[in-house]
Amino acid sequence: MQHLSGFAPLAQRYDGFIVDLWGVLHDGVSTYPGAVDCLARLKAMGKPAVLLSNAPRRSYVAQKPLRAMGITDDLYTGLLTSGEVTWRALRDRTDPFVAQLGRRLYHLGEKADRNVFECLCASYEEVDRLEDADFIVNTGPSAERGLTEVAPYMPTLERALALGLPMVCANPDLEVIRGGIHAICAGRLAQVYETMGGRVRRFGKPDPAVYAPVLEMLALPRERVLALGDGLRTDIAGAAAAGVDSCWVLNGIARELRDNLPAAEAEAKAAGLHPVATIPELVW
Repeated sequence: MQHLSGFAPLAQRYDGFIVDLWGVLHDGVSTYPGAVDCLARLKAMGKPAVLLSNAPRRSYVAQKPLRAMGITDDLYTGLLTSGEVTWRALRDRTDPFVAQLGRRLYHLGEKADRNVFECLCASYEEVDRLEDADFIVNTGPSAERGLTEVAPYMPTLERALALGLPMVCANPDLEVIRGGIHAICAGRLAQVYETMGGRVRRFGKPDPAVYAPVLEMLALPRERVLALGDGLRTDIAGAAAAGVDSCWVLNGIARELRDNLPAAEAEAKAAGLHPVATIPELVW
């Protein structure tokens, strides 16, 4: 594993890139210094970049805040979110877990993330009570109940478990850094529910299946593609499962390892992962 100060050597070495959003391009509030510049340089070099995010919302919805932060559509070749993958799975019902679900869903998450099942009203009915539901769609915590602790969600998870409700998780991430604050994600709630004995199906990284459409967008051999992300268990593990090289960006949830590279190496080794390099942040 190389420890590089910037992205330039990797930009020269590979022909296409899979780029995470949170922790790499932005912190949920603003872009990191240098991130937009790197995308612009890749574009000038004729090297495509596809954004792959575990955001629990559809791709077209995720584009809107990116534009507001200065990440314009022309800077990348494509965008795929775990929320989009979830929406497709609910629509198609070809996934074995989804195929066995009923038609009445209870949404756990922000109202703004209901788009993961929008336009599917012919197939599903959203209900307000767990007792009326066949399954849960988990897009994460809500500002109303709190964004940093699991405790406010335990009564809902306990009741859902008692009812035997399966859960569809639209974001496998455990946590994210938003404006410098640690916030839990849907994946953390799913992890707790699973530990309690609940049945969970996650859509998004590190599932290698989400890389197939991304590689189609890039239209390049896997060995010519590099994935960048701050999440060891999602971005780096997902890339490895998909047969793609990776660069661990020591920012976002990995920022504490930036000044302790031996610890970063030990953590990757313990997980059986071998990113080709680390960089402190996405700067040229």
